[in-house]
Amino acid sequence: MLFNGSNIRVNCIAPGLTETPMTARLTANEASRKASEAMHALGRLGKPSDIVSGMLWLLSDEASWVTGQVIGIDGGLGSLKTRS
Repeated sequence: MLFNGSNIRVNCIAPGLTETPMTARLTANEASRKASEAMHALGRLGKPSDIVSGMLWLLSDEASWVTGQVIGIDGGLGSLKTRS
């Protein structure tokens, strides 16, 4: 669909596991937390501020030429190959 001249941009952020009240059941268990951290290339879980920074950038004029993108803010989780 083309919105000619309307300047509508559509993007999305695909976050990795982020420490929030919604993920507390996963992150409170030490074994589960360590396994999740090991799955992320940066070796840690995300913080809400990690995600917000990307959102603010997408809303800024600096990202005015960005549209139709899925931006992974996931600590490298989406870049890792699965083990077979």
